[in-house]
Amino acid sequence: MSSNIRKGSCLCGSVQITLSADPVAVGVCHCRDCQRQTGTSFSLVVLVPLAGVQVNGALGRFETRGDSGLAVERSFCPKCGSPIRTDSAATRQQGIAIIKAGILDDVRELTPGLQIYCESEHPWLREANAIVRFPRMPPG
Repeated sequence: MSSNIRKGSCLCGSVQITLSADPVAVGVCHCRDCQRQTGTSFSLVVLVPLAGVQVNGALGRFETRGDSGLAVERSFCPKCGSPIRTDSAATRQQGIAIIKAGILDDVRELTPGLQIYCESEHPWLREANAIVRFPRMPPG
Protein backbone atom coordinates (compact mmCIF):
# COMPACT_ATOMS: atom_id res chain seq x y z
CA MET A 1 0.00 0.00 0.00
CA SER A 2 1.07 3.52 -0.69
CA SER A 3 1.08 6.37 1.76
CA ASN A 4 0.09 8.55 -1.20
CA ILE A 5 -3.69 8.10 -0.91
CA ARG A 6 -5.71 9.76 -3.65
CA LYS A 7 -9.34 10.76 -3.22
CA GLY A 8 -11.96 12.02 -5.58
CA SER A 9 -15.64 12.24 -6.39
CA CYS A 10 -18.12 12.64 -9.18
CA LEU A 11 -19.42 16.08 -10.15
CA CYS A 12 -22.34 16.01 -7.68
CA GLY A 13 -20.40 14.28 -4.86
CA SER A 14 -22.71 11.25 -4.62
CA VAL A 15 -19.88 8.87 -5.50
CA GLN A 16 -16.55 9.09 -3.69
CA ILE A 17 -13.41 7.13 -4.51
CA THR A 18 -10.25 6.39 -2.55
CA LEU A 19 -7.13 4.97 -4.17
CA SER A 20 -4.78 3.55 -1.56
CA ALA A 21 -2.34 1.95 -4.00
CA ASP A 22 0.09 3.56 -6.39
CA PRO A 23 -0.93 3.55 -10.05
CA VAL A 24 0.41 0.72 -12.18
CA ALA A 25 0.14 3.04 -15.18
CA VAL A 26 -1.44 6.28 -16.34
CA GLY A 27 -2.62 6.39 -19.91
CA VAL A 28 -4.64 8.18 -22.54
CA CYS A 29 -7.28 6.23 -24.43
CA HIS A 30 -8.42 7.62 -27.78
CA CYS A 31 -10.94 4.85 -28.58
CA ARG A 32 -14.31 5.92 -29.92
CA ASP A 33 -16.11 4.46 -26.89
CA CYS A 34 -14.05 6.60 -24.49
CA GLN A 35 -14.60 9.62 -26.72
CA ARG A 36 -18.35 9.01 -26.62
CA GLN A 37 -18.47 8.27 -22.89
CA THR A 38 -16.51 11.37 -21.92
CA GLY A 39 -17.97 13.59 -24.63
CA THR A 40 -14.47 14.74 -25.55
CA SER A 41 -11.36 13.68 -27.45
CA PHE A 42 -9.91 11.06 -25.09
CA SER A 43 -10.03 9.59 -21.62
CA LEU A 44 -7.19 9.98 -19.12
CA VAL A 45 -7.14 6.79 -17.04
CA VAL A 46 -5.29 5.51 -14.00
CA LEU A 47 -4.67 1.78 -13.70
CA VAL A 48 -4.65 0.75 -10.05
CA PRO A 49 -4.61 -2.64 -8.30
CA LEU A 50 -8.21 -3.64 -7.50
CA ALA A 51 -7.34 -4.11 -3.83
CA GLY A 52 -6.39 -0.43 -3.62
CA VAL A 53 -9.73 0.93 -4.88
CA GLN A 54 -12.67 1.85 -2.67
CA VAL A 55 -15.82 3.31 -4.20
CA ASN A 56 -18.62 4.64 -1.99
CA GLY A 57 -21.99 5.45 -3.52
CA ALA A 58 -24.33 3.85 -6.01
CA LEU A 59 -23.05 3.32 -9.55
CA GLY A 60 -24.88 3.03 -12.82
CA ARG A 61 -23.43 0.59 -15.31
CA PHE A 62 -23.37 0.32 -19.08
CA GLU A 63 -21.88 -2.62 -20.96
CA THR A 64 -20.16 -2.48 -24.33
CA ARG A 65 -17.97 -4.98 -26.20
CA GLY A 66 -14.23 -4.59 -26.59
CA ASP A 67 -12.07 -5.60 -29.56
CA SER A 68 -11.94 -9.12 -28.13
CA GLY A 69 -15.73 -9.37 -28.19
CA LEU A 70 -15.75 -9.60 -24.39
CA ALA A 71 -17.78 -7.32 -22.14
CA VAL A 72 -16.47 -3.94 -21.04
CA GLU A 73 -18.39 -2.47 -18.11
CA ARG A 74 -18.44 1.30 -17.73
CA SER A 75 -19.50 2.65 -14.34
CA PHE A 76 -20.83 6.16 -13.77
CA CYS A 77 -22.72 8.23 -11.24
CA PRO A 78 -26.44 7.76 -11.94
CA LYS A 79 -27.20 11.30 -10.66
CA CYS A 80 -24.70 13.49 -12.54
CA GLY A 81 -23.38 11.06 -15.19
CA SER A 82 -19.69 11.40 -14.30
CA PRO A 83 -17.70 8.43 -15.62
CA ILE A 84 -16.01 6.62 -12.71
CA ARG A 85 -14.31 3.46 -13.97
CA THR A 86 -14.05 0.95 -16.78
CA ASP A 87 -13.69 -2.79 -16.23
CA SER A 88 -12.85 -5.43 -18.79
CA ALA A 89 -12.26 -9.15 -18.46
CA ALA A 90 -8.56 -8.64 -19.19
CA THR A 91 -8.01 -6.02 -16.50
CA ARG A 92 -10.05 -7.94 -13.91
CA GLN A 93 -7.96 -11.07 -14.57
CA GLN A 94 -4.83 -8.99 -13.95
CA GLY A 95 -6.32 -7.54 -10.75
CA ILE A 96 -6.40 -4.02 -12.19
CA ALA A 97 -9.09 -1.32 -12.08
CA ILE A 98 -9.26 1.43 -14.71
CA ILE A 99 -10.22 4.70 -13.01
CA LYS A 100 -11.19 7.85 -14.90
CA ALA A 101 -8.59 10.38 -13.73
CA GLY A 102 -10.98 13.33 -14.03
CA ILE A 103 -12.77 12.31 -10.84
CA LEU A 104 -9.63 12.57 -8.72
CA ASP A 105 -9.17 15.68 -6.59
CA ASP A 106 -5.53 16.15 -7.59
CA VAL A 107 -4.19 14.98 -10.94
CA ARG A 108 -1.08 17.18 -11.10
CA GLU A 109 1.31 14.27 -10.51
CA LEU A 110 -0.38 11.95 -13.00
CA THR A 111 1.63 11.97 -16.20
CA PRO A 112 0.55 9.56 -18.93
CA GLY A 113 3.12 6.96 -19.89
CA LEU A 114 1.19 5.51 -22.81
CA GLN A 115 -1.53 6.23 -25.34
CA ILE A 116 -3.81 3.62 -26.88
CA TYR A 117 -6.19 3.57 -29.85
CA CYS A 118 -4.19 6.34 -31.47
CA GLU A 119 -5.81 5.52 -34.82
CA SER A 120 -8.90 7.29 -33.39
CA GLU A 121 -6.95 10.26 -32.03
CA HIS A 122 -8.23 13.64 -33.14
CA PRO A 123 -5.48 15.06 -35.42
CA TRP A 124 -5.53 18.52 -33.82
CA LEU A 125 -4.33 17.05 -30.49
CA ARG A 126 -0.81 16.68 -31.85
CA GLU A 127 -0.57 20.47 -32.04
CA ALA A 128 -2.77 21.42 -29.07
CA ASN A 129 -0.09 23.50 -27.34
CA ALA A 130 -0.01 25.87 -30.32
CA ILE A 131 -3.68 26.77 -29.82
CA VAL A 132 -4.38 30.08 -28.04
CA ARG A 133 -4.55 29.40 -24.30
CA PHE A 134 -6.10 31.17 -21.28
CA PRO A 135 -5.55 30.25 -17.61
CA ARG A 136 -9.32 30.59 -16.97
CA MET A 137 -12.40 31.71 -18.92
CA PRO A 138 -11.30 34.55 -21.24
CA PRO A 139 -12.79 37.98 -20.60
CA GLY A 140 -15.79 39.17 -22.56
